[in-house]
Amino acid sequence: MPPKTNNNALAQRKKEQLKQKQKTRRLIWFTTVGVILALIIVAVLIQPKSKAAEFDYASLPVLGSPDASVKIVEFGDFKCPACKQVNELIKPQLLKDYIDQGKVAFYFVNLPFISPDSYTAALAVQSVHHQNAKAYWNYFDEVYKNQGDEQVEWATADFLVDLAKKTNLEIDYDKLKQDIVDKTYKSEVDAQYALADKLKVDSTPTFFINGLVYPADLGDYSALKKYIDHELEGK
Repeated sequence: MPPKTNNNALAQRKKEQLKQKQKTRRLIWFTTVGVILALIIVAVLIQPKSKAAEFDYASLPVLGSPDASVKIVEFGDFKCPACKQVNELIKPQLLKDYIDQGKVAFYFVNLPFISPDSYTAALAVQSVHHQNAKAYWNYFDEVYKNQGDEQVEWATADFLVDLAKKTNLEIDYDKLKQDIVDKTYKSEVDAQYALADKLKVDSTPTFFINGLVYPADLGDYSALKKYIDHELEGK
């Protein structure tokens, strides 16, 4: 008769085997997770960085020194209420903290998508820019200051010419009117609209800072300031 099996010894042996299997499973799990994490890290490290958009800065209206190390490009529509707010609340702070100090250059690109008179306003500001670059930003501010209801057609040729006269711009008002009527700078406005489309700009205002779209809320000046300061530190 074969000897009786020691039940305690058998139970202990099964317990040890179970522990060994659990250790093996944990080892496989940790190894798998480790490999996955390593692959993720490698993917992050080798992924291409966002490519900066290229702007023909020399062709755009500039506020500040063109030699500034940080360049901000705004895509805007003169009928856009949010653009008006940024112009009246954020741009003055940028002027004080950066633009007037030669640290930032501010540029504008027309994206007249709201209504047909958005396009009319874009034609008007382009005409002023070509007639007198120094008068451009004064007119720019006045158009936003006198912005009408978004749902109403207010940016007519007559309104825009009268506004230029009231602002005492040093330009030829008859030429301004003719440029608007004849759409003299249609090709420029269309090219700017096409640039916005190419860069997938789908809302106004949108800022590009040194060629990269600013990802945060433009109404948060402290966040914008931190972003600009970071760009300045990197120069």
